[in-house]
Amino acid sequence: MDYLGALRMFVRAVEVGSFSKAAIATNTKTSTVSRAIAGLEEDLGVSLFHRTTRRAHLTEPGATFYEHARGVLRGLEEARDAASAMQGRPQGLIRLHIPSGFGRLHIMPFVPDFLAAYPDIRLDVSLTDVRVDLLSVGADLAIRIGSLLNSSMLARKLAPHRRVTCASPAYLGRMPPIAEPIDLLQHNCLVYALQPTDRWFFRNPAEAGEAFEQVPVTGTLCADDAEPLRDAALAGVGVALLPTWLVGEDIKAGRLRHVLSEWSSMIATKPGGIFGVFPPHRMVPPKVRAFLDFAQKRFGKPPYWDPDWTEDWQKTSHDVAEQDGSESD
Repeated sequence: MDYLGALRMFVRAVEVGSFSKAAIATNTKTSTVSRAIAGLEEDLGVSLFHRTTRRAHLTEPGATFYEHARGVLRGLEEARDAASAMQGRPQGLIRLHIPSGFGRLHIMPFVPDFLAAYPDIRLDVSLTDVRVDLLSVGADLAIRIGSLLNSSMLARKLAPHRRVTCASPAYLGRMPPIAEPIDLLQHNCLVYALQPTDRWFFRNPAEAGEAFEQVPVTGTLCADDAEPLRDAALAGVGVALLPTWLVGEDIKAGRLRHVLSEWSSMIATKPGGIFGVFPPHRMVPPKVRAFLDFAQKRFGKPPYWDPDWTEDWQKTSHDVAEQDGSESD
């Protein structure tokens, strides 16, 4: 029995919840996965799963074996990374978690070019807006958007994260003008459900000081994802405060208009950004560094979705202690 291959199939079956899905993930047959796990069970003398028609559930011995098996596979990956780092050659599997909307728009489009540039790297991509513990799921890298809080992770800032207040020309044509933030009290505001408070914050860069003007916002639509708010804004439902990575092209094409353009607009006052976050290593694995370098180059300075804005990049270190945060969209 290929014990290492069987371990990989077993761990993947646990992660995806069934033998058939594990077969798809490992590019093999369901019968092959079943035989591999049966071989492990025979070797161990225990049942690893309670089998049902729809889903395989771990037994108590299976749960214990899973924790150790995952550690073995993780250790093997780290050993390969350490060996390849001596030659500086990026290779191996990158388990990558990225926010779904940002991933579809700004990560997945460059993946074919990245894989062509690094043929010894493989990607296992999870598009999810749920923030996971990278160590517990065995991930190598995550893209995080927003503010960061303290943790043991490391992070590199890949791009600034800027929001703009915007609405469709049709909506603005039938509603009172928006010249000051306080004017939003007369408007239907499309609210991001995960914002920390019920307020939007504005700062006029032309004025001295760091004070923010706070405006309580309400409206007919509240959503925990930015894309439905963008769709509603395009449909003329109201005013939204959205990331430029999501609405930059709409503004350039005239489908949305940037209002209060002389103000910095945000849903929270903590500094934020778009970060690559990864577990601590004595040296950053070449495969992770290669992906971060590639993404940062593709995004540009300033990022291509936000060409009218710049940031003092000299003040931003590349590899810093993560300060993991709550905002993600």
